[in-house]
Amino acid sequence: MHIAFVSLETVQHRDTETNRRLRTIWELLRDAGHDVSVFCAPYWGGDHPQFEQDEITYHAITESTDARSGIAFRLPIALTRAQPDVVHVTATPPGQVAPAAVGATLARAPLVLEWYGDGGVQENRWRRWGAGRADRIHVPSELVATWIREQGLSGDTIDIVPNPIDLERIQSVDPGDEVDVVYARRLDEGANLESLFLGLAELRQKDWTATVIGDGPEREAYEQLASDLRIRDRITFRGECSREERIAVYRGAHVFAQTAEHCVFPTEMCWALASGCVGIVEYHVDSSAHELVEGWDRGFRTTSEAELADAIVEAGDLERLDYDDTFAEYDRSEILDRYLVQYRTLQDEQGLL
Repeated sequence: MHIAFVSLETVQHRDTETNRRLRTIWELLRDAGHDVSVFCAPYWGGDHPQFEQDEITYHAITESTDARSGIAFRLPIALTRAQPDVVHVTATPPGQVAPAAVGATLARAPLVLEWYGDGGVQENRWRRWGAGRADRIHVPSELVATWIREQGLSGDTIDIVPNPIDLERIQSVDPGDEVDVVYARRLDEGANLESLFLGLAELRQKDWTATVIGDGPEREAYEQLASDLRIRDRITFRGECSREERIAVYRGAHVFAQTAEHCVFPTEMCWALASGCVGIVEYHVDSSAHELVEGWDRGFRTTSEAELADAIVEAGDLERLDYDDTFAEYDRSEILDRYLVQYRTLQDEQGLL
């Protein structure tokens, strides 16, 4: 199967959650033996109209991510020439959605819209026009699905497809040293790590250790806060870690705490829960993290630092695990199957198979 992805910006241009999500999808498809083309702004040197990297072909549809004029004409023509089986376009930037819809129609291919929602879901008439013509809309969580419905779009075409994890990879990594609580995220203004620290400070008289994974502009401030709360000596700031290093920490940890104020899908938390962690989520209106622990007997939802502290104590009574197959539905093989089944169903509905 030949899948054409449309994304003016890729992870090679800018490392964002949305761009990482797209890269994950097309790498899953590539690894399964499918042909993947990406229609984007060029990130490679020279005047070459296309560039192949890691068995994925990138096609330039504009001169740069800032030079967006001409996409309305170039993209439909490029997609028509490529003759893909499916066109898969991301909702950001919105100006590429309508041309991708036109190109999919000319190429007689189904249109899938990837609307990740990182940064929120803003109203835009061109994106709305294109979304109304998409055969399916992919979102990472019920939170983003709700945001889209609030824009007046029908929920009938929305599918919730979470970010994948790799259970085989988890099992291949030995557990690290035991730690009671782990937190993992970029340490920026949205991290809200202070909620966890205030909760841990309430347990100052108890015996616990914590690890913080991630780096960012607020790291120094958080380290200072830990010192001010007199808990710095029990917290290890690991900084940036590889996936294997993170898995080792998760498999050795007892609790994973998610306190970020904005999160369209808690990818690190999903890795941690599959690695055996108990999940504690501080509820926020712009975070979907609570969706991952609802109805699960090893998950807690809290709304304050006091409740978070109580949950950590209560989690201490639960068995320590270093693997949990409850989250098998998030494995990369399962997510890949969902994409392929949907692509083929859409082709069948259009009489293309």
